[in-house]
Amino acid sequence: MLHGPAAMGEPWPPQPQQQQQRLPGLGNASEPPAWPSAAAAGPGTAAPGGGAAAAGSVSPWDIALCATGTAVAGENALVLAVLFYTPSLRAPMFLLIGSLALADLLAGLGLVANFAVRYLLRPPSEAAELAAAGLLLAAFSASVCSLLAITVDRYLSLYNALTYHSERTLGFTCAMVLLMWLLCLGVGLLPLLGWNCLRDQSSCSILRPVTKDNAAVLAVTFLLLFALMMQLYLQICKIAFRHAQQIAVQHQFIATAQATSTRKGLSTLSLILGTFALCWIPFAIYSLVADSSYPAVYTYSLALPATCNSLINPIIYAFRNPDIQKSLWLACCGCIPSTFSSRPRTSSDV
Repeated sequence: MLHGPAAMGEPWPPQPQQQQQRLPGLGNASEPPAWPSAAAAGPGTAAPGGGAAAAGSVSPWDIALCATGTAVAGENALVLAVLFYTPSLRAPMFLLIGSLALADLLAGLGLVANFAVRYLLRPPSEAAELAAAGLLLAAFSASVCSLLAITVDRYLSLYNALTYHSERTLGFTCAMVLLMWLLCLGVGLLPLLGWNCLRDQSSCSILRPVTKDNAAVLAVTFLLLFALMMQLYLQICKIAFRHAQQIAVQHQFIATAQATSTRKGLSTLSLILGTFALCWIPFAIYSLVADSSYPAVYTYSLALPATCNSLINPIIYAFRNPDIQKSLWLACCGCIPSTFSSRPRTSSDV
């Protein structure tokens, strides 16, 4: 039943000016919120500053991102637990794997926190929105930098095979990892220090509150890091093939053994670079060419595979490692299966 002016056929009086100014951010496809948000997906979705919009609906995309974040956090927490409780896994290589797992764990928690800030936090908090965005920036930056560090470590282990273990000490690796994390934390603090678009919506990128200029810088930096990783892995492949040929000549292996080793190296290289490129390259390029006026569904459809990269990293870098597999078998079953192969890593494994 209608009451007031509407019951007499009269229009409702206009709302206060402050409330009218907030309306464009509540269901406008031209203003995506912090991480791709339901506010940009259409009317009746979530308000960008946290808390649900008037219609109270939850975007399926945000649910998918939150579920992915939960799975990412759980999977990488398992990796960290294995590394922490296994004394034999203290080499520099495992420290870098642990850094990657910690970064992906924080990325998963950041996705869950972003969902909570948007839909559960009442009243909406601008500081909480900036903090969630900063956590995501820092975590994904640390994840990409950890992948680069693992690539550099693999390259040095082959290029300087004779002096690698004496030069790459645990203390040196810890110092480098700490420096990398300080840099990534600085990137995450940028939104809180004023590098955001909350005061100027026209300067927002596809990932509010990151500005278009900052998003472009991050995307270009990422593409440069990917190019460096690709160059290093190509060099790794060349060195590994050369080592395999030398070993084959010294031990008079048959040609099929060398061919198998070469195919194994190529498959591993393709898995690492292909997965990383498919997950991140489309999103990085889209961040360069798009802005907040683009439909949010494009941002969501590209951001979700990027977050899934943190779900795939433990499989590629941790669970395929024989030492970590052995620790998992011991932790879960208390034994090691007879079919388990614990052969040492060779140069052909890339």
